Amino acid sequence: MAVRVHAGLRAEGATVAVAESLTGGLLAAALVDVPGASATFRGSVTAYATELKASVLGVDEGLLAVHGPVHPVVARQMAEGVRKLLGATYGLATTGVAGPEPQDGQPVGTVHLAVAGPGGSLVSSPRLSGERATIRHRAVTAALELLVGRLPSGTSTH
Repeated sequence: MAVRVHAGLRAEGATVAVAESLTGGLLAAALVDVPGASATFRGSVTAYATELKASVLGVDEGLLAVHGPVHPVVARQMAEGVRKLLGATYGLATTGVAGPEPQDGQPVGTVHLAVAGPGGSLVSSPRLSGERATIRHRAVTAALELLVGRLPSGTSTH
């Protein structure tokens, strides 16, 4: 899927930056595993601590105080923040609960993904199941699919 992301970005002359919490760097690693990634991948911020989502990525502190870090609007603001911070065409973000225990009243498998780009922002909230590692890897795949779906060439790139 990361190969398709880079192909779509290259076709558009676009770049991507990622903001990760739930995936803890796995999304960036998947993107940089593709040879030639430097042409389209700007960089990443792994904001695992809640306060970093506000201080680094610009997530609204009031939102975090009321809803916690696992919320669809938090994902959207993370994507928008990293896009601006790293000067990318698209920002891609992950937040959620991989387990093994619920967090902030959210059950394991709660995931919020977001992409921000020239056409605005889109959030996806798939309910994932499995062990911690499985949830994190499935979130990476779902985030990449979300971005491919937003690229003008995403439906035709193989």
